[in-house]
Amino acid sequence: MKHLVIGIGRSDITPAPGTPHAGWGAQTHQRGLGADLPLYATALVLSDNARQIALVDVDYGGFDDEWLGSIVGEIAKLTQIPRDHIRLSYTHTHSGPNTFRLQVISEGLDMVKNYMQGLAFRIAGAVWQAQQNLKPARVGATKGECGINVNRRLHLPDGRVVIGRNWQGAVDRTVRVIRFDGLDEKPIATIVHYACHPTIMAWQNQYVTPDYPGMVRKVVEEQMGGVCLFLQGAAGNIGPRRGFTGDLAVYRNLGRILGLHAAALAAEIETLPRREGMIGLLESGTTIGLYQDEVVEPETPTLDIRSRTLRLPIRSHPDPAELETKAEKLRHELSEARRNGSEEQIRAATAQAVQAGMDAERASLYFGKRHIEWPLQGIRIGSIALLAVPGEPFIEIGQQIVKASPFPHTLFSGYSNGGFGYLPTRAAFEEGGYEVNTSIFTNDAADVLVREAIGLMQDLAEEGIN
Repeated sequence: MKHLVIGIGRSDITPAPGTPHAGWGAQTHQRGLGADLPLYATALVLSDNARQIALVDVDYGGFDDEWLGSIVGEIAKLTQIPRDHIRLSYTHTHSGPNTFRLQVISEGLDMVKNYMQGLAFRIAGAVWQAQQNLKPARVGATKGECGINVNRRLHLPDGRVVIGRNWQGAVDRTVRVIRFDGLDEKPIATIVHYACHPTIMAWQNQYVTPDYPGMVRKVVEEQMGGVCLFLQGAAGNIGPRRGFTGDLAVYRNLGRILGLHAAALAAEIETLPRREGMIGLLESGTTIGLYQDEVVEPETPTLDIRSRTLRLPIRSHPDPAELETKAEKLRHELSEARRNGSEEQIRAATAQAVQAGMDAERASLYFGKRHIEWPLQGIRIGSIALLAVPGEPFIEIGQQIVKASPFPHTLFSGYSNGGFGYLPTRAAFEEGGYEVNTSIFTNDAADVLVREAIGLMQDLAEEGIN
């Protein structure tokens, strides 16, 4: 019988000690002391003999369009998998190497540039390795709940919205799990999907970590065997219930909690179903029914991948020249603070320089534009749909899409296939706050995304769902 075919691969992408680290506005250190847990690029290649699809999970903060093009290009070159059949997703850890705020780095810039030069090859190598390990597989999925996350948009009495813990805010605590087994029913790969910002380790921490997703993978692999991939959900307004700490035990503990929940769910999945069959009775101390369950080979799941390029409306941005002048002035003040200032002066100067740099960068990218092209990608594996967009969509967007999905199992993710930018809901724009103030989009963008995502899922379901 024809089967789905899969392969797994992994590369260690941990930076060397001394590499510039994190990039928090409030941090005073620049170089990382080393890694508490390794950073990985983990790849899953799926094939139905007609096509190959690569799904890549990377312990990284994020990739802009230039980085995306470089990495996907190397994957396609090495593996011959078409570029539009590659999904590059990142966990969005905030305690990895600082590779995206280079203008405020004054120590170790050569180290981070050297790290960046080799990153695309390491990620491509993981996909190539997965290609070499293709084997027949069966797949199953389930879901449960875990409460390590909370809405992070805290409403203060004075009307401000800040990053904190909003226990009454919208949240989705669903843990979605996909399990791939070999024909011997032993796990080859497990996918864990959950929505929560990896901001447990913050400006106080000087160690590279994958934050809680790395611990999730570690625990699932210990409990289940095989390789685990973590897919971030719609976490734009969702954070951890404990975070912004320098205590490494916190991310390990929360990751362990989620990992154990996910492993328990994975263990319950039967990729080779059985039909109950009673074959007789046996008299013992009482009458006992005897059963011989019949194996039911599932249908080969439909494998498909489709994409749409959305045209999302964005707000007007000011002329970048003035903002860049301001940012350059603040970077100069940061340099002075690092030479002669106190720790608090360095912290304040870093925050101002980082914020100004972000403002200037957004203006330089989007000045004069009213719309931006935003890729939407959907992968179908039988009754499972994996949808992915760049940026940081709010949790309510994911909930709307999942609710309208024709698939029993729908995993909607941001943080995929390049691009930065918070994607808030229409209601959030009326409230304000950090995510809204820094978003490039207008309040109509979320509605466009939801509509197009539902349409893409309907296209994927054309052949019926098995």
